[in-house]
Amino acid sequence: MLTAQIVPHAVMVLAMNDHPRAPGQLSTGMPDDAFVTDGLLTKRVLRSFALAMLAPRPGERLWDLGAGTGSIAIEWCRLHADNSAVAVERDAQRAARIGTNAANLHVSGQLDVQVAEVASVLDQLPRPDAVFVGGGVEPDVLQRCRAALPLGGRLVAHSVTADSDAVLLEAYRRWGGEMCRVGVEVAEPIGRLTGFRPLRSVTSWAATKR
Repeated sequence: MLTAQIVPHAVMVLAMNDHPRAPGQLSTGMPDDAFVTDGLLTKRVLRSFALAMLAPRPGERLWDLGAGTGSIAIEWCRLHADNSAVAVERDAQRAARIGTNAANLHVSGQLDVQVAEVASVLDQLPRPDAVFVGGGVEPDVLQRCRAALPLGGRLVAHSVTADSDAVLLEAYRRWGGEMCRVGVEVAEPIGRLTGFRPLRSVTSWAATKR
């Protein structure tokens, strides 16, 4: 019998502005400024959280759907030379940036960038071992992603809207897994003092196919 529980998460971090670019970094959670972006970027703390839930293993393939800057797919590939990813992004300029980031961070040969609407290409992609849905959280997309996964495959989706939260809640009720609300606060000056500013909270749903 499948059981599931909602686990609340609150994460508080100190944000600093002097991170170096880190092409040699071995862990997940590269500095945000390591990526060329127009702002559509899964931030460092949330990226680390997502990759932990995706649980990469050597030689596995990831689908990064609604890839934006491609940071999830790129970090997945950097974890092992035999890892690969397909990044699907509908905006051509953003897709080009993904290619630039992959080249800058030395994973071009491991990453396939597809310029397309997510729902239109799922049936044409090579089978994944894990899927991250960062954009286009829709019931049909989640259903098809889960169907494409082998047993033991991981599906992780992030939402920042109430509409997408409802989709993830239904998926959680149907397939179980772990559903969390992740909140991050960053330090910034308030006059001569320092305070914390909350970033937009993200709802995360993660499940392993059984």
